[in-house]
Amino acid sequence: MKLYDTAEGKVTELTLRNPKEVSMYVCGPTVYAPPHLGHGRFALNFDILRRYFLYLNYKVIYVSNITDIDDKIIQRANQENKLTNEIAATYENKWFEDMGKLNILKPTYSPHATEYIEAMVDLIKKLVEADYAYETEDGIYLEVSKIQNYGFLSGQDVNSLKSGARVEINEKKKSPLDFTLWKLSKPSEPSWPSPFGMGRPGWHTECVVMSLQLLGEGFDIHGGAQDLIFPHHENEVAQATALSQKFAKHWVHCGFVTVSGEKMSKSLNNYTTLEELLAFHDARSLRLLILQSHYRSPLEITKETLETADNALARLDSAYRRFKDQHLDLPDNSSIKTMYSKYFEEFELAMNNDLDTPKVTSQIFNLISQANTMADNGQIQEGAEIFAVTKIICESLGLELKDSSEELDPTTLDLVAKRDAARINKDFKAADEIRNRLALLGWTVEDTALGTRVHR
Repeated sequence: MKLYDTAEGKVTELTLRNPKEVSMYVCGPTVYAPPHLGHGRFALNFDILRRYFLYLNYKVIYVSNITDIDDKIIQRANQENKLTNEIAATYENKWFEDMGKLNILKPTYSPHATEYIEAMVDLIKKLVEADYAYETEDGIYLEVSKIQNYGFLSGQDVNSLKSGARVEINEKKKSPLDFTLWKLSKPSEPSWPSPFGMGRPGWHTECVVMSLQLLGEGFDIHGGAQDLIFPHHENEVAQATALSQKFAKHWVHCGFVTVSGEKMSKSLNNYTTLEELLAFHDARSLRLLILQSHYRSPLEITKETLETADNALARLDSAYRRFKDQHLDLPDNSSIKTMYSKYFEEFELAMNNDLDTPKVTSQIFNLISQANTMADNGQIQEGAEIFAVTKIICESLGLELKDSSEELDPTTLDLVAKRDAARINKDFKAADEIRNRLALLGWTVEDTALGTRVHR
């Protein structure tokens, strides 16, 4: 399998620390606001990668942290006159609620920054003792000029980073690139004891400690969105390098969600929350839209692209309903994989080539067309088997197919039953009136040999 390694600047073969086991650390949320589409994209991209490893029968240890102490959390708590842990708990719950709606597998571990403060203090002490860090009146900073190869991950030299990077401005620092390891707390702010005074750890220290504590040195993959390459991931590596610790073997980053060409972010106030999107669109449509775009490419999520994904999803669900209703005795998944190995080889070839999910989605819809054509020509069994191939591939990517009529509310069920009765009695005027009522409720109505079927 080959993935684009940010540190190498090219697509490289994935090498693992242990055979048939993948260790992954993917930076999680800072829980001070609801998750938006940018969060949804990176979470879905890494869920797809994780699920593909599982499809290949690898054991996956997946760590994604919760930053539950941060300036933004403190600011939100002050605005709402609440405790910081109340804010963090509220938005952590919201995060996992929305991730569940997106069918994202829960991490193996979801470490909270506040659970690892003691280990973070220990790491900072070692950096100070090794003369890689210095103390100022507001905290402890890492001295970047002493780090060998600083800038290798972002592919820039130190001078260019100084002139153009997003770095913390602070006259107390020796260099604009030096970053906070320990921040002394102001009155009334949350704080923890340390040899340097009451305070809290810097964001970059949180992740380096939690990843190494839970996955050990030389873990396989460190991931996140592209905006984390610098300074966050660069600064994680710097701390590990200073202490001669082997850090991540591979670095994988996904592209941004864009709005009119600009990155979607809370700081630009140009974001759509996941809750807002899911109020109008099937969560599976977002996964399908993301699968249709390469994970490293920018992705513009608009009303039009989502509607296109909704329609494409409807094609998949329609095929699911069609073949489900045939009540055929199909081979099990293992037998299907053996019988139609060429299709699974094509799927794996695309996924192994830097997760070429656009090629996979093209394959999925080609198979759907093939299955429907076979069924139209009377080859029901053969068409159903080809559809079974499609279903296995979709489910391996977390894209579940379903019959929305299985989830009907009592009002809709009653209308469907009345329409079927009207059709049996040849009262077609009443049947048409009920069809119109169902349409006003947002249902698409289909007449089948088994009666009225509705779906959205």
